[in-house]
Amino acid sequence: MTDGARSATRSGRTPREVATHCPYCALQCGMVLREDDAGVSVHPRQFPTNRGGLCQKGWTAAELLDHPERLTTPLVRDPATGTLRPASWDAALDRVVTGIRAIQNDAGPDAVAVFGGGGLTNEKAYALGKFARIGLRTRHIDYNGRFCMSSAAAAGMRAFGIDRGLPFPLADLGRADTLLLVGANPAETMPPLVRWLTEQRANGGQLIVVDPRVTATARQADLHLQPLPGTDLAVANALLHIALTEGWVDREYVAERTAGFEAVRRSVAAWWPARAEQISGVPVADLEATARALGTGGRVIILTARGAEQHAKGVDTVSAYVNLALALGLPGRAGSGYGCLTGQGNGQGGREHGQKADQLPGYRRIDDPAAREHVAGVWGVPADELPGPGVPAYQLLDSLGTPDGPRALLVFGSNPVVSAPRAGRIERRLRDLDLLVVADLMLSETAALADVVLPTAQWAEEDGTMTNLEGRVLRRRALRPPPPGVRTDLAIIADLAARLAPDAAAATDAAARFPADPATVFAELRRASAGGAADYAGISWARIDAADGVYWPCPTEEGSDTPRLFTDRFATPDGRARFHPVDHRPAAEEVCAAYPLHFTTGRVLAQYQSGTQTRRVAALRRAAAEAFVELHPDLAGRLGIDDGDPVRVTSRRGEFSAPARLSAGIRPDTVFAPFHYAGAGRANSVTNDAVDPISGMPEFKICAVRVEKA
Repeated sequence: MTDGARSATRSGRTPREVATHCPYCALQCGMVLREDDAGVSVHPRQFPTNRGGLCQKGWTAAELLDHPERLTTPLVRDPATGTLRPASWDAALDRVVTGIRAIQNDAGPDAVAVFGGGGLTNEKAYALGKFARIGLRTRHIDYNGRFCMSSAAAAGMRAFGIDRGLPFPLADLGRADTLLLVGANPAETMPPLVRWLTEQRANGGQLIVVDPRVTATARQADLHLQPLPGTDLAVANALLHIALTEGWVDREYVAERTAGFEAVRRSVAAWWPARAEQISGVPVADLEATARALGTGGRVIILTARGAEQHAKGVDTVSAYVNLALALGLPGRAGSGYGCLTGQGNGQGGREHGQKADQLPGYRRIDDPAAREHVAGVWGVPADELPGPGVPAYQLLDSLGTPDGPRALLVFGSNPVVSAPRAGRIERRLRDLDLLVVADLMLSETAALADVVLPTAQWAEEDGTMTNLEGRVLRRRALRPPPPGVRTDLAIIADLAARLAPDAAAATDAAARFPADPATVFAELRRASAGGAADYAGISWARIDAADGVYWPCPTEEGSDTPRLFTDRFATPDGRARFHPVDHRPAAEEVCAAYPLHFTTGRVLAQYQSGTQTRRVAALRRAAAEAFVELHPDLAGRLGIDDGDPVRVTSRRGEFSAPARLSAGIRPDTVFAPFHYAGAGRANSVTNDAVDPISGMPEFKICAVRVEKA
């Protein structure tokens, strides 16, 4: 075992190894898994995104493979006692199918819903969307990526006609003269990416970070803008105002490659820097310095992330930074551009192939007649049998168990009891269901509420593909099969589809339509995506294996892939990018005498998403064992709170409690907590469920609270 390798014990295995990728964030760091009698060990490998680096989460990823809390048998709730008890696969699946049939016979196909996840492989995301539409015949499917990338995706679609997080290779970051990070903290959320930031500064580049907190990333910046949460849009409009005033707009680029600039020019005329300072708290001098670095730099990149996007005006906020990038002539220019940092492991691929409410594979719209005909042809069904668009994730979750909402929910790869906004309300909605089915590897907080829990394979036990934050399609490779009693998600979907069939002939047909083999599913995904915005038709597993991944779009096996988008034209009908005038508006909920403080959430280095995996890893638990409430020492002094004191945070929706952590790196009018924790420390008990009218993104990043010593 190499120095520093981490292992999971399982004896008696023939030694072997496999090159694969980390199961966590969208960086998808390359790693090698080795298994021998000592267990499974993790070793970093030289891959373009991580260049031999791993974070603590990646190093410890194998510890979950043989974790004592791992599910290895289905669980079914006993109606008499109300407890979950072990059951056979036949008994568990029969319970699911019987429940679905009874509910749909009584209330129609849409009485059953599906909720997916941004960590599912491309094959599983594709199969899940297909299963919802032609297996269950329901329009109700969405996924937890709605809480992650939806605002940036919508802004990208309306500006560029396509949504790919980074339209250029990650290596461009290291060569940028000016790099602006808005609402991003990669030093904690994807640490190996920091190598590119370090390289950028070593090359003489300037790093500017926009964040309400002095994060680990902000501490590395040449300039840190610290706005009030929810005011990033005002900052962006002021930066464009300054660029216009100083003559830094690329007029030739705007004229030749864009449309709609005049309306934006008029709209930002009112955003003089002093006005933006009054709203955001960012000094005029810092706004001017930022605009100068952007307007006079050679290679300039603007990146947004969740801090700017998880708002009820998230689409408009991202559009404001896209407007700035277009005005400066950045998108499509070598070494420059706009991009967003995708969060979840398959946050990119997971939003391309059909598990979104309004989407069909290839990033097609489900209300587009031509798209419906194409995909229905691949699936072998009439187009008019495909259901229409569903509703976004929060609206779907909030409708569960209500008179007009779904009465059953199937969950794959998500834990909304912890991750949803206004989580207490969503927990009650889940309890109101007639049937809740959860497929997961551990008994998550959501699985603990389920009527049926189905144990699923882990990342090292399945083949498939993932698409990273660059749009690079990668191969996930199985080191070993799942343990006895555990099935892959694809096998579960295939079995459910066959059991739901009305007769033996239909069951045979369903078995053919829903293969459990991921290579077969990917081959069909390629056909279904052909001609779409996210075209995978030319991508094969063999082609991925022969290189360090393949960038979409890639229409043919003979042709090249597309590491860089927009070099000649944008993916709009006329090839021009679109400006969109947007204006700052207050947060959906403003502070008042009863709730006088702003609350915001985020991640910490040693935890990931809802913590279902990372809270069970000993080393990560030691590093970040519990939730905390970060507040400024001046605020703590006024409230009579000392460092480590238990405090209660209360909003109009709920409350949570955690120890105080005093930091001069947060604004005195703002408090922060990580969202990874359950129970009394669940930060999403207080977050706002107001949503963006375009993307459906909830306003995770700002609400009004009061804080008191518990």
